[in-house]
Amino acid sequence: MQPYLNPVYMKEIHSFTILRRQQLGSRYFSLLLAHGGTLQPIAPGQFVEVQVDGCPGVMLRRPISVHDVDPQAGTLTLLIQVVGNGTRRLAELREGDSLNLVYPLGHGFSTDIPASSRVLMVGGGAGIAPLLHLSKVLKERGIDCTVLLGGRTADLIPVRDEFNPYGRVLIATDDGSLGHKGLVVEHPAFAEPYDIIYTCGPTPMMKAVACSADQRGIRCEVSLENMMACGVGACLCCVTDTDQGHRCVCKDGPVFDISTLKKWYQC
Repeated sequence: MQPYLNPVYMKEIHSFTILRRQQLGSRYFSLLLAHGGTLQPIAPGQFVEVQVDGCPGVMLRRPISVHDVDPQAGTLTLLIQVVGNGTRRLAELREGDSLNLVYPLGHGFSTDIPASSRVLMVGGGAGIAPLLHLSKVLKERGIDCTVLLGGRTADLIPVRDEFNPYGRVLIATDDGSLGHKGLVVEHPAFAEPYDIIYTCGPTPMMKAVACSADQRGIRCEVSLENMMACGVGACLCCVTDTDQGHRCVCKDGPVFDISTLKKWYQC
């Protein structure tokens, strides 16, 4: 079993080859990547910095969560939402093209939890991405999860079927086009008892999840979405206020326990 307890791995820079590109609805696509060598261990919630070539005006790498990892095959998968010039350029890439990555970056979700833990994962939009790797790692430890995915419409909840082998999968859509009509925090399953909640997605959604978890005394980890330019804590543009002072989200996060965050959410 891979050592997924957030050790500090040595960062590497590699040019990966795109083995498969898959369009997922109107706004998302996935890239299956390999560089031909041994893949560094990647903890759930860690991310990569992607170099965007051939796109004038896009000088900085783009941080992308790791969606899936296959250590035996030496591959990783990125789930990408098209939101700007950089991701639009990445969407133009095809199988056989090369993509330069810095990885693995940041600290991910805690996986050293008891096997008896009742786990809820809450994802929205591109925030769904790191939860698949997390659900697979927890399944390896004998932990079945409840996975609650939300979006404005069904089309904005990609790869939902990929979670089926790893736990109970539930959906909430604003317009009721799939699953429960309403926000994820309004889904009946959200009120069930849990030992820990992991969440990643739009900040308002995560703050609502964190507030509810805080009020109910449930441990909760959030993956913050601060602007991360360098990915290694050098530029200091992604700092967040914690009980240990200001910390770089790219280096000390992006995953934080909500009990350590100061003034991040209010109930």
